[in-house]
Amino acid sequence: MVQVQENGGNQYSFYKEEMEREINKNYMLMAELSKALMNEEFQMYYHPLIDLNTGKISSVETLLRWKHPVYGFISPLDFIPLAEEVGTIVEIGHWVLRQTCRQIEIWQKEGMKTLPVSVNLSAVQLQQGDIASIVKEVVYESNIESNLLIIEVNESVMMQNVETTINILHELKAFGVQIVIDDFGTYYSSLQYLNNFPLDMIKIDRCFVRDMIDHKKDRELVKMIIELSHQLGMKVIAEGVENKTQLELLRELECDEVQGYFYSKPMEVSEVERYVKKWGVISKE
Repeated sequence: MVQVQENGGNQYSFYKEEMEREINKNYMLMAELSKALMNEEFQMYYHPLIDLNTGKISSVETLLRWKHPVYGFISPLDFIPLAEEVGTIVEIGHWVLRQTCRQIEIWQKEGMKTLPVSVNLSAVQLQQGDIASIVKEVVYESNIESNLLIIEVNESVMMQNVETTINILHELKAFGVQIVIDDFGTYYSSLQYLNNFPLDMIKIDRCFVRDMIDHKKDRELVKMIIELSHQLGMKVIAEGVENKTQLELLRELECDEVQGYFYSKPMEVSEVERYVKKWGVISKE
């Protein structure tokens, strides 16, 4: 029944033992999510973004991994929806925010004073009226410059409650935090909304980057997003860059930054520091 509902209804589905195992596993993970923070099972990884003009690192994105004692590493694609369903996403999200700002503070003390770090806000966090106050409080506690924190919000999340989201993002923007719209192009939204949101950057979803080499429509769409964003004074980041052909085309289309396995997989803290020494960090000026 659940599978039929998830697939849009008006159809049928046959029972398989794998379904029951998956459901039981999800129930177990839901029950253990609240303990995962206490047991220090979450780990932070960082994925660098590269400035195409200089070849240097422009920022790194915080990525959360759950190292389960039984199942090993669990993808955020699997446990984040569960955390949203049971409500633990708020506690987890605040923990990630604090850890991110603490890491920025540590890197500042170690000499990496111009390395911004981005963190994602979930739909549940944005629905809380005090999320802007929480962000400010964490930034003050960490004693970091507000423009070193980048807030990423998924496009579909932005469009769920447009007016509330715009007000929250304007408050964060006024505080000095940079704002990025993530996975742009995957949600049916009007381009006119781009001018209403206080955005600094747009991330083009990896599906368009993947298909733009072989499909003219995807290539033209990427070109249009880049040109429109530049006209509105925003930078553009391409996600999921995996080969040199994609990189050169994005450079030709005047994309500003790229992120993907062509340069690096997500890294632990020590790896980030070595990577920074190798590539350098672009100056804020």
